[in-house]
Amino acid sequence: MKRALIFLMVVLVALAAARVVAAQSQSKGTSTLSGVVIGPNDKPVAYASVSYQSSDGTAPHAVRADAHGHFTIAQLRADNYDIRASSKGIFSEWLKNVFLRKGQSRSVELHLIYAKEMPQSVPGAKPKQ
Repeated sequence: MKRALIFLMVVLVALAAARVVAAQSQSKGTSTLSGVVIGPNDKPVAYASVSYQSSDGTAPHAVRADAHGHFTIAQLRADNYDIRASSKGIFSEWLKNVFLRKGQSRSVELHLIYAKEMPQSVPGAKPKQ
């Protein structure tokens, strides 16, 4: 009887701990990251895709810029983030280690750039028709 009672208590404590951890991982933060995507012509890029993730590579997400190239990512937890924009095959460099404190709002500019060199074709590959 004592063993069953001890086992039941251990299971209940483990379930309570698991619930706390799950609630913390799903909780939303209070920080905001916003900005604008600028194209190679130095004008805002409408509806560009903005990808972001924790700097450790976890939890990747994406948002769209509005018609004026502006984007807002709200309810982020305090963490370091990597962020990048793209539109029509043109990408920005990764902006790495953008640190957000709890409740902080930060604004960035992401500049789309053309590739420094064209990708090499694969020898023996047939061109797409």
